[in-house]
Amino acid sequence: MRIFENPNYDFIRWRWHALILSLVVIAAGAVVIAQRGVPLGIDFSGGTLLVVGFDQQVTEQQVRQALDAIPGDKTIQQYGDAAERRWMIRLPQTEAAEQGASLEAGSQQVLEALTKAGLPSYELVSREIVGPVIGADLQRRGIYATLASILAITIYIGFRFRFTFAIGAIAATFHDIFVTLAFLVFFGYDLSLNVVAALLTITGYSVNDTIVIFDRVRENLRSMRRDPLEQVVNVSVNQTLSRTVITAGTTFLSVLALFLFGGEVLRGFSFTMLVGIVSGTYSTIFIASSIAIILSEKKAPAAAAAADATRPGKKAKRARAS
Repeated sequence: MRIFENPNYDFIRWRWHALILSLVVIAAGAVVIAQRGVPLGIDFSGGTLLVVGFDQQVTEQQVRQALDAIPGDKTIQQYGDAAERRWMIRLPQTEAAEQGASLEAGSQQVLEALTKAGLPSYELVSREIVGPVIGADLQRRGIYATLASILAITIYIGFRFRFTFAIGAIAATFHDIFVTLAFLVFFGYDLSLNVVAALLTITGYSVNDTIVIFDRVRENLRSMRRDPLEQVVNVSVNQTLSRTVITAGTTFLSVLALFLFGGEVLRGFSFTMLVGIVSGTYSTIFIASSIAIILSEKKAPAAAAAADATRPGKKAKRARAS
């Protein structure tokens, strides 16, 4: 814990390295998304999802061969620990379902195919069926909720701090969302309602950390008026470092326990939260402050030039010159 005793780390020195690293991760995620698309969960894409538990061990190949008679694409993967012998079977939305056919037909076909294949005894652990209308509505609501939260945060920070600080906070928020989406794609997690809930939680978490640092910057600007903004921000980050790390660390450990022992249903939510906590702490220290400094440095010369242009002496010199 001695690293928190009067810390004096030069975080701002590494701002360009941090920005480049973030751009590389986001760009890599964008490339993978462009190739594969965003993997939507059944909540948004619609379809049928079954979780089947077998009495004896079966392989993925056995399950896949049993379902070969069912037309269309199918997703088959192990669900939970291998010792539980559970398999998730997902059927995408079909044109027949979109035209009003029974959504139960797909699940019944799966159960009948497993029975006819002569596989060991099984039980239906869970079943989810989402129609195309409900999936589209949930997708629209998820987008609206995310955009509304970001808009509210922008308005709040814009009124409370400098405009350049508000841009820095919003940039850090978008950074956390894009980085988290990139890691979701890298590790093959679907975008579901649970994941959207985690993204909204990350948004608030990241902004809260950023506001703590910006509040300290605003306080230090009163006593460090003659110091450059870069130094003021660096001092503020060091002063709040223990609070930032301890808060992030305790939250990370809690979510890690949820990830390890919360079961498959909460795996996507907890993974999103883990990535978001790390990204949020990183962006609070490096991204938000760095962008605020960069924009302030660009704004200062423009403001000085405008002030010089309005001075009486400048006007008199221009009048004599003309």
